[in-house]
Parts: sequence; C-alpha cells; structure tokens
Amino acid sequence: MKKYKNSIFYLVVTGVFLFLMYLIINKGKTLEANETIVSPISDKGSWGDFIASMLHNFQDPLAILLAQIITIILVARIFGWIFKKIGQPSVIGEIIAGIVLGPSLLGLYFPEVSAALFPVASLGNLKFLSQIGLILFMFVIGMELDLKVLKNKANEAIVISHASIIIPFTLGIGLAYFVYNQFAPEGVKFLSFSLFMGIALSITAFPVLARIVQERGIHKTKLGAIVITCAAADDITAWCILAVVIAIVKAGTFVSSLYIIMLAVLYVAAMIYIVKPFLKRIGDLYGTKDSIVKPVVAIFFLVLIVSSYATEVIGIHALFGAFMAGAIMPDVPKFRTIFIEKVEDVALILLLPLFFVFTGLKTEIGLLNDPYLWKITGFIILVAVVGKFFGSALAAKFVGQSWRDSFTIGALMNTRGLMELIVLNIGLELKVLTPEVFTMMVIMALVTTFMTGPALDLINYIFDTKDGPEQAELSDDSKFKILISFGNNEKGKSLLRIANSLVKKQKNTASVTVMHLSLSDEVHSFNLEDKEKNSFHPLVEESQILKQEITTVFKATTDIETEIADVANQGDYDLLLIGLGKSIFEGTILGKVIGFTTRIINPDRLIDKFTGKEGLFENSPFDERTRQIISKTKMPIGILIDKDLQQVNQVFIPVFSSEDYFLMDYVQKLIYNNNCKIILLDVNGRLTTNFVMNSAIQSLEQQFPNNISVITDKIIKKDFLDQQDLMLISLESWKALVDSRSTWLSGVPSVLIVKQ
Repeated sequence: MKKYKNSIFYLVVTGVFLFLMYLIINKGKTLEANETIVSPISDKGSWGDFIASMLHNFQDPLAILLAQIITIILVARIFGWIFKKIGQPSVIGEIIAGIVLGPSLLGLYFPEVSAALFPVASLGNLKFLSQIGLILFMFVIGMELDLKVLKNKANEAIVISHASIIIPFTLGIGLAYFVYNQFAPEGVKFLSFSLFMGIALSITAFPVLARIVQERGIHKTKLGAIVITCAAADDITAWCILAVVIAIVKAGTFVSSLYIIMLAVLYVAAMIYIVKPFLKRIGDLYGTKDSIVKPVVAIFFLVLIVSSYATEVIGIHALFGAFMAGAIMPDVPKFRTIFIEKVEDVALILLLPLFFVFTGLKTEIGLLNDPYLWKITGFIILVAVVGKFFGSALAAKFVGQSWRDSFTIGALMNTRGLMELIVLNIGLELKVLTPEVFTMMVIMALVTTFMTGPALDLINYIFDTKDGPEQAELSDDSKFKILISFGNNEKGKSLLRIANSLVKKQKNTASVTVMHLSLSDEVHSFNLEDKEKNSFHPLVEESQILKQEITTVFKATTDIETEIADVANQGDYDLLLIGLGKSIFEGTILGKVIGFTTRIINPDRLIDKFTGKEGLFENSPFDERTRQIISKTKMPIGILIDKDLQQVNQVFIPVFSSEDYFLMDYVQKLIYNNNCKIILLDVNGRLTTNFVMNSAIQSLEQQFPNNISVITDKIIKKDFLDQQDLMLISLESWKALVDSRSTWLSGVPSVLIVKQ
C-alpha cells in the first residue's frame, strides 16, 4: 500500500506543477507584444539553423579550451609513452608533443586544423592555465628538495654545483657577446640579454636528474648522494640567480633592481623566519594523526597562493614564490606525500602538458631556415655541453672523485628538461629572447636532456663498471640463487615462503634476493628511504620468522617488466619468482577466474572465461605483462597465483607431459629442505613411461618414502584440494589443465606456474 501511496503522490505533485508551468508560460507570451524578439534560430527550427547553432557552440571559448585540453593530454601521453619505451624521460616526449602541435608541424602541414584548434584569441586562456600548472609543479619541486642532504655533503656539493653554474653562466655571457648584434631583440640592453643567456645555459632539471638516479639504482651509493645534493644546491642557487636576473631585466639597470632585490630578501626572510615556523607548528600538531583535515590543507594551499602572488608583485615571478612555498614545507614525509599526491596528478597530467604545447606554439622550427642558423644552434648546444658537462666533471674531479664518477656527475648535471623551458618562456615573455633564439634554446634543451641516458651508458661501457665486489658476489656459480620481485606485501610474503621452502637447509649454498620496483614518477627524493623501508618491512619481519637471510633491492624505473628481466639476467639467478598482484588484475576477468577472492566460482563459468574463443592468454593482463617478463628473462620463472599461502607443507603436482621432468628438481628441493608431502597426479601415464621421471621418483621414494606419492585419479575431490597448500605445475601443463575443462579448477589452492 505504501508503494502505491508514494506513486500517487509523485504523479499528483508533478502533474499539478507541470500544469502550473504551462499556464504561466502561456500567460507570459502576452508580455512579448511590445518587445522585439531576436532569436538565433528561426521559429521553424530548420536543419540549417541546428547546424548553425552547433557550429556556434564549437566556437565558444570554453568549448575550444576543452577541445585543446583533450587533444593536448592525448598527444602528450602518447609521445611520453613512446619515449619511455626507448629509455628516455617522458618529459622529452611531452615537449616534442608540444612542438608537434605547434606551427612547426601541425601549423605547417595542416594550417586549417591548427587555426581551428588553437585560434590566436584562445591562447590567453591556455597561457594562464599553463601558468597555474607551472605554479603547482614548482610547489612540488620545492617539496621534493630534501634540504637535509645539503648538510651531509655540503662541501663537495657546493663546489661542484656552483662550478656547474658559474662556468656555463660565464660561457653564456661570452656567447651573448658574439650573437647580441644579430639575434638580440631591438631595444634590449646587452646586460639583460647576456644574463638570460647565462642563466639559460646554467639550469639543471632536478626532477629529471633525481628520477634518472633512482632508475639507475645509484641513489643509495656515495655517487648518488653527491649528485642529488649537487642538483639540490644547483636548483636553489639557480632560482635565486634567476630571481635577481628577472629583477635586473625589469628594472633596466642593476642599481634600479636593488629595490626589487631588497624586497625579495625581505620576502625570503619572512618565509624562513615567520611562515616556516608557523607551518612546522601545524606539522607537529597534525603530522601524527591518521588524516589531515581540510582546513589544514587549505592553510598550506593558501600559503602557496599568497607566496606566488607576493613574488609576482615584487617582480621576481610567481614561480619563485611557488618554489619557496614548497621548500619551507614541514619536514614531515606524510605531509609532503599527501600534498604531492593531491597536486602532482593535476599538475603533471592535466595542466603541465598545456605548458609544453604553449611552448610548442611559440617554437617555430621553420624560423631556422638557413644553414647558418643551424650552425649557431649547434654552437649553442656545444657551449651548453662544454660548460655544464665538463664544468661539473672537472669540479668533481678536483674535489677527489674518480674520472668515472666525475663524468657521471657531469652527464647528470647536463640534464635540463622542463626547468630550461620555464626559464626560456620567462625570457620570451619579458621580450629578452627573440623567437629565433627561443627556438634554438628549446632544441638545446631537448638535445642535452636526450643525451643523458646514452652518455651514462657510454661512460659505464668505457670504464667497465661491472667489475668490483658486486660482480664478485654474482660470479659465485655454486649457489642456488632465487630472485623475488614483488609489488604487494602479502604476495611478497607468500613468494618468500615458497623460496624458503626451496632453500631452508642450504643456507651456505643458496641465497634469496627480494626486489621491489616503483615507477620513477611515484618516487620522490625526500621520501625515498621511508618508501624503501616501508616496502620491505613486512618481508623483513617474515624473513625473521622463517629464519631466512635475504638481500633487498629497491629501484625506481619507467618500465617494471623490462627492469625485472634485466636484474634477473644480469644477476645470473637460477629462479625468478613473481606474483600476479591484485592491483594488476582487480576487476578483470582473469582476476575473477583465478581466485584473488576466496569465493568459489561455478566451474563451467570458470572454464568458459578461462578458455573462450581466443584461448588461455589472449586479451588478458596476464598475457600483456607476464609474457613480457617471460620473453625477456633467461632463467626459470615461477608465477604465483596467491590464495593467501601461509605454509608449504602439502604440494600437489599435476603432470601432463614428459616435458615436466624438470619439476623433479623442485620436488627434491621441497622434500629435502622443507620435508614437504608431495602428491603427483599422473594425468596421461607419463610418470611411468618416461625413464628420467620414473627414475627420479623411485630414487625419492627410497630416500623419503613418506614424502612422495603418485595418484592417477581423473576425478579430484574438493576435500583433497582443501588439504593442499600449493599446486606446482609447469606452464604447458597449466594450459593443458585449463583446456581439459577439469571441473575441480575452481577449488585449486595457491598455484605456482613454472616456466623452464
């Protein structure tokens, strides 16, 4: 009755008020008598009027801006992904995406499309949005700076970083002397032009450098600590110099700029001695709480905006204020992590690509239409590399670094990336740089960033960095070495239990290495140690329970699958253990099928989803990710489908083919090291007909009669499967098992699929 009552009330209310609206609208038409009605669409509502209305909507400023954002994000993601795949920072791809969408390519070959997508009148909106992205990005850069590292390596770092600034800065001023008459904008003083040329050649891209150091796995070495410290000192010094240069350019003379510099000094003092203690107090109060309330978040963002506004009004650019606001954030990793997570996605994915395209729209490669201009571009690149690369390398050698480490520091400090573009855009905005010089400098930024990776590879090749104690350890062929690569802590613990069951009694002749990889854009220098510690803490505790010694490896990378294969191959491991993480498969058909949840799925439905028309691995995340690792590695791989594996006492092994003979090695290790009870299912009679497998089983039965048994049952009961801890199976037999449409598949325990 209540159901009908609600329906009646709904119909009465809507009916009455719809009738009232109809009466009011009809009555309102009488008000039009003395008014001139202008409508963009005729009363007839023709198809032509509809098309005209739609075209008008497409030309609306908001519609144009949204279309620009969609296009920019898609193209930037595609180019970023391509350059990641060839081992380059994604920022290079995003910069090139901006150039592609600008007059250098899209505007040159498809001028109508370029004019429709990026009309001149719309560029103002694009500029301001990109500036907001830069402000947020510089806030993140300030937070990523770990000022504590400056205390530890201050002497060496300051010598190297300041040499890496003063040498290219001087060369930049010298370069300006030769190109001023020909390339400086009309009316710009030599002082302004030369200072900007100097600062443009002196910048190092701290974010790109930090990620390269993490990806190369040298962040925990003495070299890594020094180069990170150098980059941090370089960043702080360069931005302070840039603020002074901007002040001088805007004031016209050095004397006039002193007023701006004095205001800037007062601003910095206020931020350090007033605002920073205030924020530290907030950090102490809220840093230990489970969550940070929104008013506290609002305070920090307000500090960012006010700081940016203050420096813009003073005359040293809003970006310096954003950088300063990030640098004085409380030294609480939780705070910095939360704010980076809140800001980074919006800044890096949504707004920053707008800056790349806005830069690309001002970069006209076609302006360099003379061989002489390309010679000047090459000369600029040469001066930039000599000043930064060799300047840093020579300074590093002077303070006592080896030639290998010195050249490595030089190659890393020569990375310019996005930071260079920021400086160049400021110069173009202040009309200190001409479009021709701007384009030359953008090309220089791309080349010096692109060459970092190949330069490091060449340095390592020349100095043969593979010798040393690490290689001596790896050359021990007598050990059975297992590498575990995990992403999820629980899956990592399960993999460790399997590894321990294989080597428990062979501590002197076996080793277990546990590796955790993070995407480089998710790792920041300030929380690197905490992230590493938190990643391994559960596994270290588990290793202590198991009394299993482990070696930990933590690395940042742009390509996790390739990095796993590279580490495994270079370390000459005997077995690589990986897990199918829930984060990869959650919500997918494969995740539902192979038991990331504990519920039992109907066997017929399970088989249908597993096989389907395309086969076992077609169109599944398992195929996409795991096959990459399998194809690139040169040792056996164990792929764990984890159903909360707690122990490895009862192991069930279905054998479909005589090619499964290699599993006998694992059977022997499991029995000897862990006293496992092994049950072999002889599916096709291969255990008795294959001489190698039959001999191995007979030998094990004689030595361990209570630990191994063979069954031939075609029907496997659920009670039997419930008693098993692990199913060990070869990859080919796993395919055959699924193809056989066995009804007991839904009840299998944790599964270790081994590919020989």
